Amino acid sequence: MKLPIIAAALFALTFSTSALSRDTKHLLPIDEAMNLPEAQEKLDGSVKFYFADEGHPQVAQRIPGVVANRKTNAFMKSDEEACSWVFLSAMIALQDRAIREGADAVVNITSYYDKNIMSSRSEYECHAGAVMAGVALKGDVVKFAD
Repeated sequence: MKLPIIAAALFALTFSTSALSRDTKHLLPIDEAMNLPEAQEKLDGSVKFYFADEGHPQVAQRIPGVVANRKTNAFMKSDEEACSWVFLSAMIALQDRAIREGADAVVNITSYYDKNIMSSRSEYECHAGAVMAGVALKGDVVKFAD
């Protein structure tokens, strides 16, 4: 009697593994994530953000290549909801680093998932699976010239 139960359990595990290892790449709008109420609350404006090759004031000091690599629980969330949440987490990490360094902004922000650069002024890259979603951002923490 136990053999059919064990066989059924092994069958289920074999075929559910592929569902759990889902890794769907999304390119999502930066503006939508930045305009969420949570983003408005947590990103206080003390640090400015410039994506890709967006123009910015002249830089006096630069800490290049600062990476914020974040993951979040995506269980029972839509991919978009999980991605927005983890994008915000990465942006907060960049803001916190800039504040610690006494900087004015983070410039040249690009997606950096699996160390692959995706540069866009309007979209960020997020990877979502059955239980986790992740966003990695890379940028230069800068102090502007007076």
